[in-house]
Amino acid sequence: MSVLAVGTVAFDQIETPFGKRDRALGGSATYITLAARFMSDDVNLVAVVGNDFPEEYVDVLRDRRIHLDGLERRTDQKTFAWGGRYHYDLNQRDTLFTDLNVLSGFDPVLPEAYRSSRIVCLGNLDPGVQAKVMDQTPDAELVLCDTMNFWIEHTPDALKTILARVDCLVINDSEARELAGEPNLIRAARAIRGMGPKVLIIKKGEHGALMFAGESIFSVPAYPLEDIQDPTGAGDAFLGGFAGYLSGCPVLDVDAFKHALVYGSVVASFTVERFGPEGLYDLTRAEIASRIEAFRDLTTIPLSRVEG
Repeated sequence: MSVLAVGTVAFDQIETPFGKRDRALGGSATYITLAARFMSDDVNLVAVVGNDFPEEYVDVLRDRRIHLDGLERRTDQKTFAWGGRYHYDLNQRDTLFTDLNVLSGFDPVLPEAYRSSRIVCLGNLDPGVQAKVMDQTPDAELVLCDTMNFWIEHTPDALKTILARVDCLVINDSEARELAGEPNLIRAARAIRGMGPKVLIIKKGEHGALMFAGESIFSVPAYPLEDIQDPTGAGDAFLGGFAGYLSGCPVLDVDAFKHALVYGSVVASFTVERFGPEGLYDLTRAEIASRIEAFRDLTTIPLSRVEG
């Protein structure tokens, strides 16, 4: 089944204690689609790039069977660019610059074939842009949405309008607290779901993720890794893996969401082991399946031997 990702394709300047990359391939739509492709053979990307975007990066996406009819190229502007520096605590980073360039005024018009996508992933964009995408995909079975503190603080009304329409919101723990105005995550989740999303996923970085769906609260840990190079894009890769798994599920029920949460977490774990999206380039389904089995061992609680 089909997955549509609308977001950014960008240049990232990344600095971590373990290395540096300049003008690396980045952007939310890049990570989402590269992660979704492992479980979906019909992955559609919508984004905009500028006249400086190299063909070799286009080939990275095309060679991995991502449909690029929705990738707009503007010849009079530069590609969206972002720079960040991470500290030894990789949960903390400083934004060095954000150059919107082509992203200013981005007004996506979806190719006709994309409008029937089963699952729609709204990457971190202006809520007004996200709304325009939803208007063009009225028959989507599931709409997943990402946002960030910038939109929470600067476009709260537009964001709340979007939240009333989406099925699932994916945000991190600090964003959840800010959006709800509530420090306790359980109460914050209740408040956010009251705004509209039936399913809420709260990412907690190296501490895993929480999912609230129906009456269920489900938690997965982060996969323990010895070598972490770069956390950039891990959240978007999680969203892509989550969506890709669900695209193959005949029924989108709570159990399907639980399995998708594990799958998304596993795909994201491969992302942070390399710089940028490099960890997703040559990843195989067999490697993902092996780590999922290790994940099961990690989270299985044996039966108690204590009687009475």
